[in-house]
Amino acid sequence: MNARALGRATLARQLLLERASLDVVEAVGRLGALQAQEARPPFVALWSRLGDFPAGELIDALAAKTLVRGTLMRGTVHLARAKDFLRWQPLLAPLGVEGLRKVVGARLDGADVDAAVEDVRALFASADELSADEVRDWIAEHRPGEDTRAVARIALYSLPLVRVPDGGRWGFTPKSRFTDSRHWLGREPRADAAALIRSYLAAFGPATVRDAQQFLGGGDWQDVFDELELERFGKHYDLPAAPRPGEDAEAPVRFLPDFDSLMLAHADRSRVIADEHRKALTTKNLRVRAVVLVDGMVAGFWKLERKRVVVEPVRKLLKREQAAVDAEAERLAAFAG
Repeated sequence: MNARALGRATLARQLLLERASLDVVEAVGRLGALQAQEARPPFVALWSRLGDFPAGELIDALAAKTLVRGTLMRGTVHLARAKDFLRWQPLLAPLGVEGLRKVVGARLDGADVDAAVEDVRALFASADELSADEVRDWIAEHRPGEDTRAVARIALYSLPLVRVPDGGRWGFTPKSRFTDSRHWLGREPRADAAALIRSYLAAFGPATVRDAQQFLGGGDWQDVFDELELERFGKHYDLPAAPRPGEDAEAPVRFLPDFDSLMLAHADRSRVIADEHRKALTTKNLRVRAVVLVDGMVAGFWKLERKRVVVEPVRKLLKREQAAVDAEAERLAAFAG
């Protein structure tokens, strides 16, 4: 399959060829998970993909605990169905911790990390909800001599924690607290690697094993791919009977938020962004920029300024393309501004 065919297939899975009529929990499940380091992007992601999306529906699902916000792929915060978080977190947490260890390096020298993780686990069992500052303060007091911030980050990455909705406009404030998912959901996490890979392919396929490694943050998934009944297109795997529309399928203008998973789901991203534009996708402080898709490819970046959507094209837009971008930007500003 060439890049355009791969792109159309992935756009179909991501509900970007046609806005879908789904409730938010089903939509999030269909999309795998939504990147959610900040509270607003999942709302914009769903607005771009659903035909009717009242923001309150997502806030209600978080309150009902059918959706949760916690650390998953690549050690980053995602919004996922509760049942998916419980199946995936035990598999992804070790990969996130491994990546973090490479970042903090010698700062962990002399620290008993395993003991610290168990201490923080017990702390959550006794306190229910804690902020990151409270975890750091406790470590500083009870584990003197260890790098407080590094040890706290390892512990928070390791444990199956979710954020507690606290009434911010987008469900959470920057000060939202953590709680153990077992307390919040009343269920134990149970790893299911087959479910994770099937969900990845359903949301982002066709894809290679290397693509999955990129999105999930590492790991050796070849055995899981081999055990599943999948179709093959060269190096790409896919679920049987998954949607694969033709290369000529219409791809309307769509605005995707900062950190959207579509922009991070593959090692080779040429299906959605030209190689010459890829460097501009990520800022110096590692922020993945919000993008504008035109004909299924990144044609610009956007940001919200004073309740207006400002677009920065990466190529010259045709008159009809510009009109479609302007119209969609006006609709987005009414929702997000």
